[in-house]
Amino acid sequence: MVVFSNSILRNRLAGGCLLLLMAGQSWTAVAAAETGFTALDKPAQITAQSVHKTILSVARAGQRLVAVGEEGIILLSDDNGQHWNQIVSPVSAALTEVQFVDPRHGWIVGHYGVVLATTDGGESWQKQLDGIQAAQLLLADVQLRGGDERELREARRLIDDGPDKPFLNLHFTDALNGFVFGAYNLIYRTHDGGQSWQPWLSRVDNPMGLHLYGMAEADGVLMMAGEQGTLLRSTDAEEHFEAIDSPYDGSFFGIIAEPDGAFVVYGLRGHLFRSVDNGDSWTQLDIREEVALSAASMLADGRLLVVSQSGTLLVNRNDTGFAPVADLPALPLADVVQSADGAAIVASLAGVHRFDLPGRIARDSASGSVKE
Repeated sequence: MVVFSNSILRNRLAGGCLLLLMAGQSWTAVAAAETGFTALDKPAQITAQSVHKTILSVARAGQRLVAVGEEGIILLSDDNGQHWNQIVSPVSAALTEVQFVDPRHGWIVGHYGVVLATTDGGESWQKQLDGIQAAQLLLADVQLRGGDERELREARRLIDDGPDKPFLNLHFTDALNGFVFGAYNLIYRTHDGGQSWQPWLSRVDNPMGLHLYGMAEADGVLMMAGEQGTLLRSTDAEEHFEAIDSPYDGSFFGIIAEPDGAFVVYGLRGHLFRSVDNGDSWTQLDIREEVALSAASMLADGRLLVVSQSGTLLVNRNDTGFAPVADLPALPLADVVQSADGAAIVASLAGVHRFDLPGRIARDSASGSVKE
């Protein structure tokens, strides 16, 4: 059975390629010219159809909304998702996730190991990292640490494969500190806002190299979720991630932290679990639908909003489980966030949509609100 999910869509990997280096030229430029990965240095095409194309992620930047998707598309809305404008993107690679830590500082990750950054609220973006540079960083790190033959072999293979492995998600705590991560245990950390990156693969207890799909933090504990029930936890100031027991052996496609410090993970076949003890134990929440859960976001009133591969938008009703809250088109949904005026903004295979949420949902006008 073929199952769509946000992460599966984000994980459509390109074929391998051979990296060719030439003296006096950048790795990225040479790879683009010699291997066909021109999406790394070819700006996205500006088109009126961008608002109807595949959008994979949407986030708040203060009062502004920023959405990203296939072909390097970046969209901005300053009227709570009623209208969108495409802006210049330095790459045409698929962009898989966007996050802002305040109204001005944000990052985007995507295919070919792309990392973009903005310091002006999304008006302009600069490429900070790509898969070619990431591979070189990993090899240099392994050599510096005196890594074993297996690590050296894997690092060299990453170079030989070319930039075909995507970053699927990211997690920044402020304008300086964050992680980008994705396919095959790829994970990099920055302490200077992305001016430099350090490979973190050797610090993650993931020997099978399973895909990493989500990260969240609460009360000094950092948790990651991924493929085949992967759950990883860091309690030492993000220095190492150790595998913990999982309540489910199917893939988790994301994780968020609730305001009270609880963690919620979600994934295949409607599986949704909550932990109030930093992952030591998990309680299953009843979705009442066996569909892949693509994304989740906290509403301003403290409730949890979830979207699924079947086009369902669900909100928890406190102790009475989850219920649908909007009549959405029957197409896979990729992401969701609440706008400043309280509406649900949903990313999908057919653009980005706005839905007014029924009931007494508190309006959130705080300029610094940020989606997990």
